[in-house]
Amino acid sequence: MGKESTQEFLEKVHEKQRKDEHLRKTQGNGHPEKKLPNKQH
Repeated sequence: MGKESTQEFLEKVHEKQRKDEHLRKTQGNGHPEKKLPNKQH
């Protein structure tokens, strides 16, 4: 249970971090039109 649950946990954390970073970029931008997914890395 250790390894798999840890991997799952890390994936969820990383996904949340990506979403948070995306929100920070779009909201801190002041340009709502840039919320379009044209900058996908």
